[in-house]
Amino acid sequence: MQASELFTLPPSLARFISFFAPDAPPWAWVERISAALDTVPWSEFPPRDNLPPGLKVEGNVYLHPSVKLPPYGVVQGPAWICAHTELRPGVFIRGNVIVGEHAVLGNSCEYKNCLLLDGVQTPHWNYVGDSVLGNRAHLGAGAICANLRLDKKPVTVTTPAGRVATTLRKLGALIGDDAEAGCNAVLQPGVILGRRAAVLPVIAFNGYLPPNTLAAARSEIRHLPRPE
Repeated sequence: MQASELFTLPPSLARFISFFAPDAPPWAWVERISAALDTVPWSEFPPRDNLPPGLKVEGNVYLHPSVKLPPYGVVQGPAWICAHTELRPGVFIRGNVIVGEHAVLGNSCEYKNCLLLDGVQTPHWNYVGDSVLGNRAHLGAGAICANLRLDKKPVTVTTPAGRVATTLRKLGALIGDDAEAGCNAVLQPGVILGRRAAVLPVIAFNGYLPPNTLAAARSEIRHLPRPE
């Protein structure tokens, strides 16, 4: 499986294009986030002035001037957040986070070692760790990207070609462009959602969901009509 089957790196993140090859396995993008941020000449991007008094920003952090800042929250670098993104109250960004344009990082949500492409919506009480969320991907309130197996063993992913061992001890969700998970859904470690796939609320989903399909339960997958 190639990353290009799930997502397209947007122009807003072109500076990192050499780290996120379209022909690489999608889980390899998770491994490259830290290296991509290491190439940023942080001295050329001074901290933003006039931060809200309750917003704590630590380390190397780029916040585009148009990013909407919350009255309180924590942003720990390294982090790169592009234009017109909104950070909501109580947001907790704890390192190795890259965010495209027009995204929402919501209230009481936590992010670490993740890549969020343009238009991602994670508005309420979400956890996103060691994951890639494609353009316009959406998590309903309380949806979680679990990233660690209970037995702490390396995560194995399911692809159309079969099971693949990633060697990664921590791997969250790989969510394709326009895909989504409903409220209080749990995406188990290494879940892959194809483009425009959807998991209904209150489901613990594991494995691979093909493009344009809906998981009403783990054993029930329906095909969605294609958009006109």
